[in-house]
Order: sequence, then C-alpha cells, then structure tokens
Amino acid sequence: MSDVNVMTAAQSAATKAAVMNQVPDSKIEGQSPLHHADFDNLAKQGPQSGGVYLCERKLLGHLTLRCNPNNADQLTAVERVLGVALPLQPLTSVENDSYSIRWMSPDEWLILVPGLETFNIEAAFRDEMPGHYSLVNSSGGSTVLEISGENAIDLLKKSTPIDLHLTVFPVGKVVSTLFAKTTTTIRRLDEARFELVIRRSFSDYVWLWIQDASLEYGLVIEA
Repeated sequence: MSDVNVMTAAQSAATKAAVMNQVPDSKIEGQSPLHHADFDNLAKQGPQSGGVYLCERKLLGHLTLRCNPNNADQLTAVERVLGVALPLQPLTSVENDSYSIRWMSPDEWLILVPGLETFNIEAAFRDEMPGHYSLVNSSGGSTVLEISGENAIDLLKKSTPIDLHLTVFPVGKVVSTLFAKTTTTIRRLDEARFELVIRRSFSDYVWLWIQDASLEYGLVIEA
C-alpha cells in the first residue's frame, strides 16, 4: 500500500490561502499617518470658521479588489459581501452606509470599510468569491483626507490639474491624479466636499501643502 497523505476538507481549504487577522484589538490605540498633527486638539483650539475645512478619516480599511467585471457570479458575490454592486462605469463610485467602492481600472476597485471590520470583510470574500480574483489589504499604506468649504475648489485648483467643474466632475466621480507632487485618488462627495486617498509616506507633505495653500482662505480642522 503506497503512502498517501489524506487531507481533511478543512485542511484542504486552509491550503488555498494564508489569511491572518492583522487588525489590532480595539483596546489597542491605533495611530493614523497624521497622528502627530494632533487634529483633535487643533479642532478644539484652532479657528472655527474659514474657507477650507479639513479632516482625516483615519484608520479605515483599504482593500484593493481585482476580478472579472464580466463574471456575473463574482459580481453577485461582491454584492452579497458589501451590500452594494460594484461600479462598472469608469471613474464612478458607490456607497452603502460605511462601505464605499471606487472604480480604479476596468478590473480593479478600491474598497474602504471601517477599520475593525477589515478582516471580517476579507474572510467573507474568501467564503463567497468564486473563480480567480485578488483581494489585497493595503490599509497601513494610505490614509483619507476630506476637504470641504467655500474655498475647497480654489485650494484644489492650486494642487491638481483636474477640471473640477461640476459638469465634468460630478458628485461620485473618481480620478487618480496628482495632488501637488504626489499621487492621489480624488472623489467628489458633494458640490464642495472632496475625498483624497493619499499614501502614508506623503501624508505629512500633503498636510504641510494644504496649510500653505489655504493661508488666504483660512483653514479649519475638523476632528
């Protein structure tokens, strides 16, 4: 009788992917890329009115999904996991409560979720998604800034070459472009409110840039 290694179904499933929960316990204090800027105190002690408002949506889960947009089973699986269908039109986005999805390329989407839910979302994808796909957790490599106010567009015009007129950049549109000298993904949340996904390594540079570019308008920090 030949030596044959017989694996249980659970062992076989475990060999498909090495999935580890890298999300710290909620009792552990998480520090965002701009933790040192102390936005909480700046929001309390700094100016309360101005033309530009800035806040950091810190410690979100950042997941990059790549799959086949023509695979109906995969699209259905994503909707089961997130409660909202993938945006298939170029440069668009969708939201479902605290989950949001941005179209990045014909087979790539950036998904933002609450930080402490990241591992559960990853696990749900492993259970639900059929066929070949990729899901990468890049949460530690980026952060999100929101810029709003009556002079938000004026500030952005100093920083990016994108045409921000509402007729060509409507609410929900997403573009990957330059902000100052770094790459960013910009999404329009409202007529005068924008979201910037920026790299962790450039977060301090962007923070300093925004301070300088908003001097003539007045900068208000929101916690």
